[in-house]
Amino acid sequence: MSRSVVGITLDNLHELPKQCRRCVFWELAPHIREQAEEFGQTEFEKEAWISSVLLEWGSCGRLVRVAGVPAGYALYAPPSAVPRSGTFPTSPVSADAVLLTTLKVMPEFADTGLGRLLVQSVAKDLTRRGVKAVEAFGYAEGESEGNCVIPAEFLRQVGFKTVRPHPRWPRLRLELRSAFTWKEDVEAALERLLEPMTVSTDPVSRGSVGAPTR
Repeated sequence: MSRSVVGITLDNLHELPKQCRRCVFWELAPHIREQAEEFGQTEFEKEAWISSVLLEWGSCGRLVRVAGVPAGYALYAPPSAVPRSGTFPTSPVSADAVLLTTLKVMPEFADTGLGRLLVQSVAKDLTRRGVKAVEAFGYAEGESEGNCVIPAEFLRQVGFKTVRPHPRWPRLRLELRSAFTWKEDVEAALERLLEPMTVSTDPVSRGSVGAPTR
């Protein structure tokens, strides 16, 4: 089945699960989150947060579809835009990194490689924007609060390394160059091989094919 990954915008936000659209675990400070939940405004706050990050910083999420059906998503942003990040015992996030806050694959698409695909898509987006690394707070045991924190074991499986250990909330880091797959390296090599060839103008070797231009 065909797979496609697109940026999350206000136009496709409705494709995220309702639970995610109403979750502001990362987006609001704990006391403000409690107020938003009390007044039933969390979905509005989530939309406002995404709108603000899109306007001030740029793309902050990825949505993967399988045969046109939403199958998983990831959200990320500068640590300064994520109030909850400062409350973790392993904070702060490194100054040169963007924070990956959420990454989920729908249960019916589990174990199909979509989680790794999302990480690679996030890495591609951020590398093009000059970001050096992605960091995430992992959950080291059991289930996190509302499933809002990415399991540390998954993060390690897709290439993250622990930069600040903790029995429950380790902080992990992915150097973006390491996120590129062998396929991308092969494609880059092929592009170099297919660069235009020049004909030598040296009288001795005229008529022979010169080296690829650089």
